[in-house]
Amino acid sequence: MTMIIGWAHTPFGKLDARTLEDLIVEVSREAIAHAGLSPEDIDEVVLGHFNTGFSRQGFTASLVHQADPALRFKPATRVENACATGSAALFQGARAIRAGDARTVLVVGAETMSGCSGADVGANLLRAAYLPEDGEIQGGFAGVFGQIASRYFATYGDQSDALARIAAKSHRNALSNPYAHLRKDLDYDFCRTPSDRNPFVAGPLKRTDCSPVSDGAAAVVLTRDDLAASAPRAVRLRSMTHVQDFLPMLRRDPIAFEGCAKAWKQGLASAQMSLADLDLVETHDCFTIAELIEYEAMGLAAPGQGVRVVEEGLAEIGGRLPINPSGGLKAKGHPIGATGVSMHAIAAMQVCGQAPEGMQIPDAQIAGVFNMGGSGVANYVSILERVR
Repeated sequence: MTMIIGWAHTPFGKLDARTLEDLIVEVSREAIAHAGLSPEDIDEVVLGHFNTGFSRQGFTASLVHQADPALRFKPATRVENACATGSAALFQGARAIRAGDARTVLVVGAETMSGCSGADVGANLLRAAYLPEDGEIQGGFAGVFGQIASRYFATYGDQSDALARIAAKSHRNALSNPYAHLRKDLDYDFCRTPSDRNPFVAGPLKRTDCSPVSDGAAAVVLTRDDLAASAPRAVRLRSMTHVQDFLPMLRRDPIAFEGCAKAWKQGLASAQMSLADLDLVETHDCFTIAELIEYEAMGLAAPGQGVRVVEEGLAEIGGRLPINPSGGLKAKGHPIGATGVSMHAIAAMQVCGQAPEGMQIPDAQIAGVFNMGGSGVANYVSILERVR
């Protein structure tokens, strides 16, 4: 099996002083050092970078090589799969190890988004939707999820209370996360009440229902299980599942997240586990409605009953299954290419007992990660297990 033996993470936010190259170089160096390795020990590099207009530099795989001359001539590839780009990069690195093409792989995810205008951000993100169907939608990608929220409300009733509680949970959790973009304690009343500071953005979604526009990077070092024996820490990727669905929403039920459900079912079966075995989950809450539907897709609640997870506190730190103790994409931030790598790095921190104080789940041993590209299109589930 593949092991995570090192990681690095920049703060997420508006990082005007640092370029995309700066962020990539920083986390590359730190992750290699954290793994107890030197650049010569890396056999291959995989970079997750969505771009679609966020960066003028379109050919970015070799930017990782700027971290050290010893990386020169190592194979390097950039991968992209919408908002699941980071997980796509990690899965490709793990596949190279399983195939015997590499022993140790450096996986980096990075994005700089804040340098674009609001209109350009919306246009860039909307490229993760099916343009013949959604290309003219108002509100960009928020408009896509606004439609999903409207349809969910029409089917199961107004869930504004549940969405506000999810948003407030995310902000509360992010207060303990030094990597988070929005370390602001926005309470339930603020998140629930439309105002000049919290206006409606798309359909029933308000600003507090949306993840912020962020810059940032994260990296992990992967290796074979036998080579991890000498590493200072080791986290086993016990199962890794990728399920890709149709891109057009008209070809699927947009409020069922069937690809997510299938990925969780296959991932847990491959790990020979159930949800009850997990100590925490980092899930893809690009919008609060996504987290609500993901409760149902992963099996915490029946369709239309995700509100019960919120009302009963099941997803809170201290609840049955803490969801997004990091603050999630909603408050930690969502620099597209970095997100999936960040989720795996933070899950690895958790199961090693090395997450920041206040964010650490006591005695966490096993974590789940769900990273999604598009509106339930690219679905990646990983189960991480502490070895030492």
